[in-house]
Amino acid sequence: MINISYGRQWIDESDINAVVDVLKGDWLTQGPVVDKFEKAVAEYVGVKYAVAFNSGTSALHGAMFTAGVEKGDEVITSPITFVSTSNSAVYLGAKPVFVDIDLNTYCIDTDRIEDAITPQTKVIAPVDLAGYPVDLREIRKNAAEHDLIIIEDAAHALGAKRYGLKVGLEADMTMFSFHPVKHITTGEGGIIVTDNPEFYEKLRLFRSHGITKDPRVLTKNDGPWYYEMQSLGYNYRITDIQCALGISQLKKLDSYVQRRNEIAKMYDDTFKDNPDIITPPVPLWADSLHGYHIYPVLINGYDRKSLYLKLRKKGIFTQVHYIPVHLQPYYRENFAYSDGDFPVAEEYYRKELTIPMYPKMTNEDAGRVIDSINAILGGV
Repeated sequence: MINISYGRQWIDESDINAVVDVLKGDWLTQGPVVDKFEKAVAEYVGVKYAVAFNSGTSALHGAMFTAGVEKGDEVITSPITFVSTSNSAVYLGAKPVFVDIDLNTYCIDTDRIEDAITPQTKVIAPVDLAGYPVDLREIRKNAAEHDLIIIEDAAHALGAKRYGLKVGLEADMTMFSFHPVKHITTGEGGIIVTDNPEFYEKLRLFRSHGITKDPRVLTKNDGPWYYEMQSLGYNYRITDIQCALGISQLKKLDSYVQRRNEIAKMYDDTFKDNPDIITPPVPLWADSLHGYHIYPVLINGYDRKSLYLKLRKKGIFTQVHYIPVHLQPYYRENFAYSDGDFPVAEEYYRKELTIPMYPKMTNEDAGRVIDSINAILGGV
């Protein structure tokens, strides 16, 4: 019996050949292929600039720094996300301020953001959970009224669209992740896209120790070898090897997203009338496209852990996305969060189960997942 995981990469010969070409060349680390990858992603999204990092987390860290987040500031985000969203603000001494989620989207409840804004708020960081493109219209109003910066955590949403616009076009900065279970992979990696030239330059500095060799901004120039560390940065550089894989994968992105939507429709059609399962929400506005990085269902009337374990015995590996960040011990201890602070998020967590979703899944694979769930819920 072949195991079915909740998500996985799809690497073919074209990807392997692209990496081998770099391995046979002169550059392995930060070289011309990084620039080529950044330009390809920027062109795909429709923005002017992209800066690639060695992980989505480091990309978010760079975006928070670039937004000017510092000690005493507050960053508003969702409690249902991976910890890196809020951690990226904590790294800089800021306080994460969570806003409960909306069960109609599984994303931050945009109607509650205004009440969370204080004079210390610097950034709003919405999360496109599961690939659902969170509605930024109200968030953009909040940001404009209070002079805030929007950093969209779109780790799950590369290739998704909202009201005709690709995700990545509306926030001040948007992060995409290239972890193996995401839409495309570079092994590990992330990227920030933006139309702001000042943000672009700051992101590039932050990624590479705060060092520049650009003669236009050097305070002096001793010669062609000369460089200056002009700010405190990190070694968050991605490699040509990884970006060669990313370029090859990007060519297949649209077909991958389409396949994810096809699998989601199979699940939707099967489970929509099942009272034991709530299928994930879909965007209701015109000309939108869900990314379906994952397919999160809510389990009603059946023990989630039991279902998880029984599916595992059948070779079907599910996951839970996510444990609410505010309930993590670090956040309880350092920010005084506790049970009951965000009841919608906590109720979501108690019921959520992520069932398999990845483009290499066959219809037979999806059918096996469906049949196994129905058999268990039916007492078989």
